[in-house]
Amino acid sequence: MKGPFRRFQGGARRWLESFIEQPPRIFRWLTAGEFRIGPKRKGEKAVYLTFDDGPIPEVTPLVLDTLDRYGVKATFFMVGENVMRYPALFEEIRRRGHRVGNHTHHHLQGSGVTTRRYLRDVAEANALIGTDLFRPPHGWMRPRQAQALRGKYRIIMYDLVTRDYSRRTDAARVAENVRRYTRPGSIIVFHDSLRSIDKIRRALPESIEYLLAEGYEFRLL
Repeated sequence: MKGPFRRFQGGARRWLESFIEQPPRIFRWLTAGEFRIGPKRKGEKAVYLTFDDGPIPEVTPLVLDTLDRYGVKATFFMVGENVMRYPALFEEIRRRGHRVGNHTHHHLQGSGVTTRRYLRDVAEANALIGTDLFRPPHGWMRPRQAQALRGKYRIIMYDLVTRDYSRRTDAARVAENVRRYTRPGSIIVFHDSLRSIDKIRRALPESIEYLLAEGYEFRLL
C-alpha cells in the first residue's frame, strides 16, 4: 500500500499547489466582491504584477532595479511595520512610479483575530501607506472583515500566486508557474521577502521576459 498511498499523496499535493497557484472558478465566485482578475477588454493581453510583504532592504531594491530594467510598473502591497522601519524605501517605490497597497500593519491573518482588531491593524498601516488598495495576508479574511473594508478599499486578491515563498520550490518552478497559469487580466503575486530572494533573482526577470515576448502589457491596479 505504500506505493499507491505515496502516489495519492503526490497527486493531492499537486492539486493543492495548483489550487494555490490559480484558484478554481468556484473559489473566485465565492469571493466575487474582491478583484481576482484585472480590468481587460476583449482581445487585450494585459497583466498586473504585484508584490507582497515588503518593503525590506534585502529584496525590494533588487525588485525595483529589475522592474526598471524592463520598464515595468507594479503594485506593492506593503506591511505597515516594514514601512515604519524603512520609510526611505517606501518613498523610493513611489518615486519610481509604482502603486502601493495596504497589507495590514502586522501581516495579520483575519481568521485568527476579531474584526475590530483586524480593522484597527489595517487602519494603523494605512496611516503610513495612504492607499485605497488592500490585500489580506494569505488571501483570507472573515466575511465581516471584508464587508467592513469594502467601503474604503478596493480589495485586491489574485489570479496567480507564483509560490516564490515556498521552500519546496525553486526559481525554475516559479517561472514555470507564470508561464503555465498567466492569462489576460491575471493579477500575479510575487513577494519581496527573505523567503523569496533566492528564487526571485532569476524567476522575476525570466517571467517578465516571457510575458513581454508573449505580447503582454504590464498595467497598474
